[in-house]
Amino acid sequence: MKLGFVSAILADKSFEEVIDFAADKHFSCGELMCWPKGKAERRYAGITHVDVENYNAAYINEYTQARGIEISALGYYPNPLDGDLTKRQYYVDHLKKIIIAASKLNIPLVNTFIGRNHTTSVEENFVEFQKTWPPIIAFAEQHGVKVAIENCPMFFSMDEWPGGKNLATTPVIWERMFNEIQSDSFGLNYDPSHLLWQQMDYLAPLRDFKEKMFHIHIKDAKVYHDKLDQVGIMAVPLDFHSPKLPGLGDIDWGRFISDLTDIRYDKHVCIEVEDKAYEGSPEAIERSLIQSRDFISQFIPLKNK
Repeated sequence: MKLGFVSAILADKSFEEVIDFAADKHFSCGELMCWPKGKAERRYAGITHVDVENYNAAYINEYTQARGIEISALGYYPNPLDGDLTKRQYYVDHLKKIIIAASKLNIPLVNTFIGRNHTTSVEENFVEFQKTWPPIIAFAEQHGVKVAIENCPMFFSMDEWPGGKNLATTPVIWERMFNEIQSDSFGLNYDPSHLLWQQMDYLAPLRDFKEKMFHIHIKDAKVYHDKLDQVGIMAVPLDFHSPKLPGLGDIDWGRFISDLTDIRYDKHVCIEVEDKAYEGSPEAIERSLIQSRDFISQFIPLKNK
């Protein structure tokens, strides 16, 4: 396995600064954000470390190779099933630009969300899924790129109530997705923390979907059971849990990494920082990545250290 991080937390750094940080701190890789340049729609969005509207593929490849860093994936997490069809088309069009860029950069993977119209049912969203996603996956296949879907429910604020803005939240939904689009280019960017706060088994999917594990996000979560006892599972999820750095929440990382080795997972594992306790300054943000690296390096050796 190759240990890296998701670049979204280094929002104020340039492409070169992100790659330099990764190399200097003994990471092996990074997932680089590719949002369209402009105003962010939410936290951790709107960040551009590879501008797919204006980039030099040779320069990017030469820079990363010189620093010994792999780009594990290009990341973009909009809502491709948005109820506003104009927004939906914009998101899909940009996603295709990222797929083209990944192909030209010899990056095998693009990470994203399925999306969801949060005001309608799962069944109604699957109707839209069938209209929107088969052409995207076919496009990715044509360009020799895989697409990995993160399993975040995207239900953290009242404008995402009641359904959340990402359909791909549970194993039963993943199974249906992969049955409806049967492609070796369609898989998961798996984050165990989202199953943990949903009170689900976060280890079983590693075995049940081992062929679909294209990329791993390392993010922890802490469930406050006293709050959960007061508000219940129907509450807005942040009313009873918080994202945390690995080792500071409730995930058993020894068991998790052990199960990854059991399925012979040998690809990229990227730390994703969304712990508000470490966002007070640029120094705190950098420290959060180093602290996370040091914790996970118990299980995954660092490069050149």
